Amino acid sequence: MVICNQFKHTIVYHLITYLIYSFMKLKYHNLSKTSTLKIITACLLCFIAIGSFAQDKTKTIGNKARKGSTNTSFTAVKGAQVGVMINAGHKHVELLKLNFHADNRAGDSIAFKVNIYQMNGKLPSDTNLVKEEIKGIIKKNNTEEHQLVSVDLSAYKINVSGDILVSIEFLTTKNGSYIGFACGLFNGGTFHKDANSSEWKKIPVVGADFNVLVKKLK
Repeated sequence: MVICNQFKHTIVYHLITYLIYSFMKLKYHNLSKTSTLKIITACLLCFIAIGSFAQDKTKTIGNKARKGSTNTSFTAVKGAQVGVMINAGHKHVELLKLNFHADNRAGDSIAFKVNIYQMNGKLPSDTNLVKEEIKGIIKKNNTEEHQLVSVDLSAYKINVSGDILVSIEFLTTKNGSYIGFACGLFNGGTFHKDANSSEWKKIPVVGADFNVLVKKLK
């Protein structure tokens, strides 16, 4: 994504440079029809590139990233979920990357998958908006700090709007594991299910620092 945007910046820079040079020639020289056509073509390409930038505007939604000592811990049980409610705005956006900080003191890495639900009032609906399994890993910690966990969502074309619940679901059970999530106060709380068949519950006030990079759509 970054490489793509840098490439677009380079294209626009060279197009604008060419346009300035061409208009300087136009001012002091009589140009042929071919040269004039080249200038018009360059103008159209420049407008297309600039329009592409407008389409690819990104922003981060969700909770502020944190690495502090405040955390909420959960046991890794297959089917259990942890997540936060995020307002994606009135207009549709495409989810690009999920980020959060976690502390894994288990004896091994913890595998999970990403789930997205539309909120239905105070609780999420039953329909998972993710149609393919998007896996991630919380590695075993070697330090006392929370580690950044990121999952690329860009290949799955997940378009959302309004209030959504972004959660991770543990894929295996690790006895004696306690996964701590970096949290902030007064940011909506943390939702969790202790097993696949359990009901959603909410921890008020303290919310895990889940946030998502999104692309604005038309």
